[in-house]
Amino acid sequence: MPEIIKLFQQNSTLFVGCFSLLGLIVGSFLNVVIYRLPKMMEQDWRQQCQELCNLEAKIGPAAVKYNLIAPRSSCPNCNKRISGLENIPVLSYLFLKGKCKGCQCQISPRYPIVELISALLLGIIASKFGVTSTTLAASLFTLALLTLALIDFDTHLLPDDITLPLLWIGLIFNLNHGFTDIQTAVIGAAAGYLILWIVFWTFKLLTGKEGMGYGDFKMLAAIGAWFGWTMVPVVILLASIIGSIVGISMIVFAKQGKNIPIPFGPYLAIGGIAALFWGHQLSHLYFGG
Repeated sequence: MPEIIKLFQQNSTLFVGCFSLLGLIVGSFLNVVIYRLPKMMEQDWRQQCQELCNLEAKIGPAAVKYNLIAPRSSCPNCNKRISGLENIPVLSYLFLKGKCKGCQCQISPRYPIVELISALLLGIIASKFGVTSTTLAASLFTLALLTLALIDFDTHLLPDDITLPLLWIGLIFNLNHGFTDIQTAVIGAAAGYLILWIVFWTFKLLTGKEGMGYGDFKMLAAIGAWFGWTMVPVVILLASIIGSIVGISMIVFAKQGKNIPIPFGPYLAIGGIAALFWGHQLSHLYFGG
């Protein structure tokens, strides 16, 4: 292992290339998490309802073993099992021409897009931080935000299974002055949660409606735990601006109704990733000096 690290330190291009390749592989797994984790949450809620209502444990999908590993991936249209050769990141999609080998049903292009985005992000992180522990931490943070963004986009859910570990890992990483000191990180986690909590209740008291979910509070708290309280207002501002532009565009061009909820998680993710890459510049721009 030390020899590999030494080789990577001597050849940054090789390191970036290998890390980008790792991003493709991890991106393939993220597609599984994005698709299955919400269904696992629904299964868990169903089981809890059964227990609370004293119902029998056998109600449809709740009786089927379903997690990130089992059952094996299959075509949702014809249930054909996807083989290892059909699951090679990006290449399999291109070889199959974006169609299922069994029924020729169209495969969503989002699968290879997620893989490519993961590879791109990890390549940029490897180039920026080099052969350091920061690269591993930044990769974990970025991939978690990407996963949260897409789950929220699909289901308007931000799973605690991702947001809470992300928060604690950020605090632990900053114990040794990772991206900031631990005091700033703890305040950042608290501020991230409380600011959106206050916005939530203010909006609800004024309108009687819920403007966002508690998952947004936890996601911003996690970002604050990684970069400290100074980045929290910057992330909120970026997320709000981008979210407003997208929301207005969808209303004007896509004719989407004004009352249709728009997930905030994807924009928080963009703000968090921007904080990772350009945190100091954005902070100076926001606070001045």
